[in-house]
Amino acid sequence: MTTRASTGLTRLDDMLGGGLLPGTLAVVYGATGIGKTHLGLTFGSHGRVADGAPGLVFDMNARGDSQQHHAYAARLFGWDLRRWTHTVTPMTDPYPPAEQMRAFYCDALPWAGKLRNYQVSTIDGFEFDWNWKAVYNHALYTVRPFVYFHLGAGSRRVVVDGIEPMDVPGDHIQPYIFDDLYRKVIHRDSETLGMEICLPVWKHREFIDAHRYDHAAVTTLLLITTEETRLEHLIGRKVATGDIGAVANTILVMGSERVGSRIGRFLAVVKHRGSAMSDEIAEYRVTEQGIVL
Repeated sequence: MTTRASTGLTRLDDMLGGGLLPGTLAVVYGATGIGKTHLGLTFGSHGRVADGAPGLVFDMNARGDSQQHHAYAARLFGWDLRRWTHTVTPMTDPYPPAEQMRAFYCDALPWAGKLRNYQVSTIDGFEFDWNWKAVYNHALYTVRPFVYFHLGAGSRRVVVDGIEPMDVPGDHIQPYIFDDLYRKVIHRDSETLGMEICLPVWKHREFIDAHRYDHAAVTTLLLITTEETRLEHLIGRKVATGDIGAVANTILVMGSERVGSRIGRFLAVVKHRGSAMSDEIAEYRVTEQGIVL
């Protein structure tokens, strides 16, 4: 039987046939305030039990920590979610100070909006503005060591939050940045990533060899905010051009419906490749103790 990556919620694990498949991408769709961040932090925090190390939390929100990750993590899980600031430029000392190895929150990719806002016109069409590209590439000097050193130390799950509503995802910058992050950093083999960060390689070869990890065992949970609020609309949601859900292994939807004189919150699994999955619609509550499912 395939080992699963537990979400930290027993009933949700049961709905997923035992949990998420390790090394895959799972996408959660839902409106603002529905509980996605709670679910993401539950998954990330559960790494301390399941993997022996917390998950990594990326906040891609362009308006600061509006999801209140730090406050939620502290209140719900007693988790001091510190901010990663360690930056490694080429040919500098790559190793993070000890306190940064206790920092599992990174907000170094704070861009949102249309792709065209970051592009300039050329004879052949459009290309990224060089000034923005330089700023973005410098941000990767923070992002890459954040992922590399934590995965090398045992973390096996990543949560990406702060993706804003999009009519056509292919026209927006956040899917582009996430795709870059996922393919070139999170799911890059450890030796290659280590050699890109730890320069010159000959000087750090012993460290790189001693901190190899299986990038194919890292499970990623991506939280996407939608304009749709009702569960019924989310279940029937069409896959738009550039929608990350088209390539995700698992899709969860979190939405609301009117139940008599109250508003109920519901969760459903609509896609889960390579595994059994439940067809039930489960009601949940967001409490002071987190999600109760």
